[in-house]
Amino acid sequence: MDEIDRNILEALAGDARLPLKQLAEVAGLSGPATADRLRRLEQRGVLRGYTVDIDPAALGYTLEAVVRIRPLPGQLHLVQQMIQETPEVIECDKITGDDCFVARLFVRSIGDIDAILDRISDRAATSTSLVKSKVIHRRPPAF
Repeated sequence: MDEIDRNILEALAGDARLPLKQLAEVAGLSGPATADRLRRLEQRGVLRGYTVDIDPAALGYTLEAVVRIRPLPGQLHLVQQMIQETPEVIECDKITGDDCFVARLFVRSIGDIDAILDRISDRAATSTSLVKSKVIHRRPPAF
């Protein structure tokens, strides 16, 4: 990856909907050359997709919670399936250590958190924290 690729990635990280013409200006290339760079970044798996940033609060999801989940013996696959089937879980990592999963949820109320956790309480122990504020919003790794 060279400086031109880094400039393209930085520009897209700031605005994934940047028109090709503006992206070409940032890259210092022609439109076709920039399109070729984008295609190669996609083929190499560097660019996996283009996305939007939706504000959950604008949709009524006023609470964000981080839940550490430790399945009971023999329940790992069932708990994983339950997590995958819960639409309020917007992100979940399978981790090493005492817990097996760290899930991030957006909910409208504390009652919603209770209802979600009640569904898995027979199969896993949980530890829940509410997010007060974001110190760092999701950002790409350094390139």
